[in-house]
Amino acid sequence: MIDGLIGGKLYGKATERVGASGKAFVVAKVRAVVGDGDTVFISVIVFDDKAKAALVALDDGDSVALAGTLTPKVWTDRSGDAKPALDMVAHAVLSAYHVKRKRQAMQGGEASKPTANGANRSAYGGDFRDMQDDL
Repeated sequence: MIDGLIGGKLYGKATERVGASGKAFVVAKVRAVVGDGDTVFISVIVFDDKAKAALVALDDGDSVALAGTLTPKVWTDRSGDAKPALDMVAHAVLSAYHVKRKRQAMQGGEASKPTANGANRSAYGGDFRDMQDDL
């Protein structure tokens, strides 16, 4: 197995299903651009409750990063050309929505509160406006 991190755009809407055992899971497709400009489709399945909720909350075309185990595959298109693909069992999902929420939590959290001498413990001094160029 290959443990990997992929980033791309959600292709269609993620859907929740229930297996024969009665256990719920979410399936989705992600389209990622590779170095030469071609795209690779990743078929994703998620069992973790937090990751399932995060994936279902996204819409078609939303950017997403997924961590999990990868299995390389090959499929043949209508003209008979072999194309690469990946299957992923994801255990973590991160999107722009999560980044914003984590940033807000850090602003209001202990790390952004001034100390007794007025210094701020946050790497950005508690003011995240400087981070706009980092995005």
